Amino acid sequence: MSRRGNCHDNAVAESFFQLLKRERIRLKIYSTRQDARADDFDYIEMFYNPKRRRGFSKQLSPVEFEKR
Repeated sequence: MSRRGNCHDNAVAESFFQLLKRERIRLKIYSTRQDARADDFDYIEMFYNPKRRRGFSKQLSPVEFEKR
């Protein structure tokens, strides 16, 4: 992290967590904390990571990149 007040320090993390809250967490009511953690893990590992596009791999998802 760089100096205090640099708005670009956490831009990637803040963008991800905003997306997670908007698409998953606010749409459900969890009975336990463990249910919430399991659902978050499912979203991240089964949906978000395999399908999101990355700039360094010519806009391919990680799954598509590994296939090539």
